[in-house]
Amino acid sequence: MRDYKKLEVWRIARVNNKKVYELTGKFPKDEIFALTNQMRRASISVLSNIGEGCSRDSVKEFIHYLRISMGSVKELECQFYAALDVGYINEVEFDYIMEELDKLGKKLGNYIKYLGKL
Repeated sequence: MRDYKKLEVWRIARVNNKKVYELTGKFPKDEIFALTNQMRRASISVLSNIGEGCSRDSVKEFIHYLRISMGSVKELECQFYAALDVGYINEVEFDYIMEELDKLGKKLGNYIKYLGKL
């Protein structure tokens, strides 16, 4: 069993989760059960699947959960495009969060590759 709190990738995901909540907190209230909820769930999924994967007995299972986290990162990227398109975030916010999500995705990808070699 691994301690997810010691993983750099989990700590980065946690910081990104906070930013997702901050940005979606500015969305119109009529989006609370639509895009806001969807984005927050995807962000929490990244954190949760890293944590859940750490509890698994095999590296193969852990990698499976990390891949689910990666899918949630990509989901968030798409959702931020939608938020930009409808004017819920500005270009500066978009560029910042996309850069952070890209860093997180690369960290996840590198970690998956590393574990795959074990």
